[in-house]
Amino acid sequence: MEEENVGTVKQQLAELFKISLKDTLPEDITAEPLIEASGGKFGSDYQCNNAMSLWSRLKGKSSKFKGPPAVGQAIKASLPESEMIESTSVAGPGFVNIVLSKKWIAESIQNMLKKGIKIWAPRLNVKRAVVDFSSPNIAKEMHVGHLRSTIIGDTLARMLEFSNVEVLRRNHVGDWGTQFGMLIEYLFEEFPNWEEIGEQAIGDLQVFYKKSKQRFDEDPDFKEKAQQAVVSLQGSKDENDRYRKAWTKICEISRKEFQQVYERLKVDLEERGESFYNPHIAGVLKGLEGLIEESQGAQVISIKGKNIPLIVVKSDGGYNYASTDLTALWYRLNIEKAEWIIYVTDVGQQMHFEMVFSAAKLAGWLPADEKLCPYPKTNHVGFGLVLGDDGKRFRTRSSEVVRLVDLLDEAKLRSKLALEERGRAAEWTEEELDETAEAVGYGAVKYADLKNNRLTNYTFSFDQMLSDKGNTAVYLLYAHARICSIIRKSGRDLEELKMTGTIVLDHVDERGLGLHLLQFAEVVEDACTNLLPNVLCEYLYNLSENFTKFYSNCQVVGSEEETSRLLLCEATAVVMRKCFHLLGIEPVYKL
Repeated sequence: MEEENVGTVKQQLAELFKISLKDTLPEDITAEPLIEASGGKFGSDYQCNNAMSLWSRLKGKSSKFKGPPAVGQAIKASLPESEMIESTSVAGPGFVNIVLSKKWIAESIQNMLKKGIKIWAPRLNVKRAVVDFSSPNIAKEMHVGHLRSTIIGDTLARMLEFSNVEVLRRNHVGDWGTQFGMLIEYLFEEFPNWEEIGEQAIGDLQVFYKKSKQRFDEDPDFKEKAQQAVVSLQGSKDENDRYRKAWTKICEISRKEFQQVYERLKVDLEERGESFYNPHIAGVLKGLEGLIEESQGAQVISIKGKNIPLIVVKSDGGYNYASTDLTALWYRLNIEKAEWIIYVTDVGQQMHFEMVFSAAKLAGWLPADEKLCPYPKTNHVGFGLVLGDDGKRFRTRSSEVVRLVDLLDEAKLRSKLALEERGRAAEWTEEELDETAEAVGYGAVKYADLKNNRLTNYTFSFDQMLSDKGNTAVYLLYAHARICSIIRKSGRDLEELKMTGTIVLDHVDERGLGLHLLQFAEVVEDACTNLLPNVLCEYLYNLSENFTKFYSNCQVVGSEEETSRLLLCEATAVVMRKCFHLLGIEPVYKL
């Protein structure tokens, strides 16, 4: 087998069916192969589903076909011989059913074990992508909405990185809004010597924010000074200007709080806040002069099919989210040369981004027709709300938004207590206990979010997410630890077995597990293409179920097939670990 990545099973079958379709069809008709996994339908592994759509184009053109089944038979007859395929048949309205060779499945798995899971990485047509995620506001608490954006964005970035795409992970923090006037003015008034006492002047940033907001709402003189402070800050070019210095200090304190969350979640991000794009806004808007019109004193771009225009300069001359987001998009396309730009925010911002993308198409930055020119492209990845047990937006009892650091620490604590109840404190070192509690606790929070279709709301429940039954991270981490335990107890040298042993898939459950393992690459590709991490979660859960079925019906240690079956165990563990990695979950090797 070739050393390099040969593509997914679907892609490899498509190459064969391309040859068949070319030989079957008249020269003036071309078609891309429509290959799908069939899930055992008609006793097959995959199907080629071109016959029906081709028949409607062939009718009246060729007398050699008498209907879709005849087209299917012709496609089957023209298929080149391949070591991949055991047998083919035609069913229904021309579906060409494909049964893969179990010898080929076994060799493909062995090849992966020898050369590493990287050879099963999908091949995407993108070299560089931007994933814009997390994006909290400076001086405000990160809440569960930011948790969703952070977890989903990190997983999308990981899947693209695994698929050999260079990913620019961008944290578009809100660091340039009108709230800074209020915060800076409050700092100056309450602590005239703030530069000497530094962070202690601000203390808890959330409390500081609330006090300054209260003052802003109640004191008209203060409000006027705060508004003037924004103008002074945004007009300042001098790093030593007191407004600039105060802004920098507030941003620093906020960043430290965000970093506590990112460190716990092991998420890497590069900050490119609103202030980063601010110097570019005027130039970008100048380039859009042909599209911008005046409306009630504001500068706007009219978007076809939308009742309201996109305001790019407010009536008071100030910039807004649209000015910054358009500029960020221009920068990502022209300076960072990204081909795919993905924005991960709640569904409430969908219309805003649709309008920004439409304006970019009008400006000629993005292709008008994605079918004719698929790149560069943009996607808004929306997600639903996090709900409490009462079905309302998730908050603490005092109706405050929950602090993310506290939430993650509680998940770890509950996980640690569960391990202690199982007697692990007596068997493990404190470090082992702590690391496992962290992996399980944080992994449980991530998986509970990712396993749902991101567009739906989901209920946050520690009891459900930390359960060791059903489709949870805890259950899957236990399943992985159990496989590692089987391999350890065999006493065999797995590295030697990979080089000398042979996988045989004679039992129906061995073959079922082998086929599922082989479909890993196309599942990751599907999850990437459709920006749906839950597709990978479903695959991982089904892999665990397939392994349980195999292990229940096929004795591993002590059987005649021990070598082959241990290699199947190892392949399952390798694929599970890669799934965990893509979902941002640390695997555990014993539980």
